[in-house]
Amino acid sequence: MALSFQELQAQLQPGWGCEHSGAAGDFDVLVVPSLSMDRALMALVTGAHHYEERQLFSLIRLRDPGVRAIYVTSKLLPELVVDAVLELLPGVPTSHARRRLHLFDTDDASNRPLTEKLLERPALLKRIGDLLRPGRSFISCFVVTELEKRLSEVLQVPLLGTDPALGFWGSKAGSRALFERCGVPHPPGSGLAHNLEDLAEATANLWEAHPQLGRCVVKLNEGISGEGNACLELAPLQLSDYSSRERLQRIGAALELLPMPAAGWRELLAQQGALVEAWLDGGERLQSPSVQGTIHPGGRVELVSTHEQILGGAGGQTYLGCRFPADDAYRLELMRYGQAVGEALAREGALERYAVDFIARHIEGRWDLQAIEVNLRQGGTTHPTMALRAITTGQLDPDTGLFRAPTGQALHYTATDNLTHPQLRGLLPADLIDIVAEADLHYDPARLRGSVFHLLGCLSEFGKLGMTCIGGSAAEAEAVYRGTADGLISRAGELQAQA
Repeated sequence: MALSFQELQAQLQPGWGCEHSGAAGDFDVLVVPSLSMDRALMALVTGAHHYEERQLFSLIRLRDPGVRAIYVTSKLLPELVVDAVLELLPGVPTSHARRRLHLFDTDDASNRPLTEKLLERPALLKRIGDLLRPGRSFISCFVVTELEKRLSEVLQVPLLGTDPALGFWGSKAGSRALFERCGVPHPPGSGLAHNLEDLAEATANLWEAHPQLGRCVVKLNEGISGEGNACLELAPLQLSDYSSRERLQRIGAALELLPMPAAGWRELLAQQGALVEAWLDGGERLQSPSVQGTIHPGGRVELVSTHEQILGGAGGQTYLGCRFPADDAYRLELMRYGQAVGEALAREGALERYAVDFIARHIEGRWDLQAIEVNLRQGGTTHPTMALRAITTGQLDPDTGLFRAPTGQALHYTATDNLTHPQLRGLLPADLIDIVAEADLHYDPARLRGSVFHLLGCLSEFGKLGMTCIGGSAAEAEAVYRGTADGLISRAGELQAQA
């Protein structure tokens, strides 16, 4: 008789949540890096299916000789892309790791979730299932939706991730409820609205409670990477000069013109709802830190990183990259809040990766932290952390939040998914590897500095690349980033001129 998703999850072992299990590592992991998100939001991501490459750094598990990995993508990954990751793993010969890695693909580059494509191919699923050892296998995903839940039940293999039935806690409304429960400071805001009239009323109520508010942010309840957020300017509406009814009318008219990045956002508003929050500004400096953790089977919470997020886009809300670690002035406070949220999520039954995003404002000599959302999935900060852990044998110091190499050297990085330049278009992965080798831009374990790359599949078509640039200090990591970006673009331009 087939087991339910909950019964399958009960089979998960505590050690399966660890990236390095040592001699205890004797299991199979099926990696399904599907970006199972709303299609209107995913359409905003250039080269979306190539983002399946980012989870290659989860092959860190192959450092344990008893671990086997099955990695599935929409299109077949070039061997060069896979080998570029395996060659970075310390302590294990590349050939040994490669023998324990099995690659599969759906041969389908359409803009649909990989998991959906897998479920449409029963013969492929059978070949994958035949490789997985019963009772010693689990699935690892970027995000868990009903699609991934169904995949788990079809294969009868447990999935290390949060049941989508708990997805509320990763929404904008659920995040606010968690912050309230955990005593984590967060901006004033509203409940969910599902139409423009109710959203206008929620905005009016927020302004009336905080009449000094000059702007607010409208958030789709399930938006990702800031692509479901839009700024609403309140100051130009001069709300204090009007009656309550007139305020509603003026706010409603402004919402009609709201520059929301997500296409068809009014349909998404009806489907998932949206809320409004005070826009946090003021102070001498404004930063966007985040904290990441892992909830292991059994409920143990492990903090894995903190970051300063690099945001951009039309509204300044789109995730572009990050710097590790977060500012030392508030890093430990950030970690305390992250631990509290993680423990609350664990009590609800959440599993695997989670992250909490904040706004930090420097006001009158002190930093004020305000939490803005929880992500119950892997995200843009996950794979740089995986990369650092994959290419070193270091670990996070829980007392300082610094990542230390075995020598004791603290390591920093600057990372991006969005190094984009017209001169990079037309480059093949092999061309990139040649440029990196010639210019000595690659990560050097002896010097503990250099760059590792991902999204190589986006290069030729989109002129887009991801990279994690490592150094012994924040300044050195930033210098490595700038040197790598400038070196790649310059050399690519030279190659174009020679063509």
